[in-house]
Amino acid sequence: MTDILLVSTTVAERADAERLARTMVEQRLAACAQIERIEASVYRWQGALQQEPEWRVEFKTTEARYAGLEAALLAAHPYEVPAVVAVPTHTVSTAFAEWVRAECPLPDGA
Repeated sequence: MTDILLVSTTVAERADAERLARTMVEQRLAACAQIERIEASVYRWQGALQQEPEWRVEFKTTEARYAGLEAALLAAHPYEVPAVVAVPTHTVSTAFAEWVRAECPLPDGA
């Protein structure tokens, strides 16, 4: 296992996906973010079956920065109950892992 996490969330609008991606990278909570279109998400919400297109944003970050990333995503997310899912990585190329760590430093005093 490495200390690099893949963290994803989904939103209904591309503009929200872009805003979340830019904000988290600007705040150095994530080294990078990829945005991809999901043709359909199927889920139950408030007792009714829903099917809607969505946008997935996947962030690369470190375990040390996860709590800050999660808090910032939850605060900025347009959904009432956003999905924020972190998946640990088993193996990551050394150069990439070093880059992610360098882009996601802990704040001074942390």
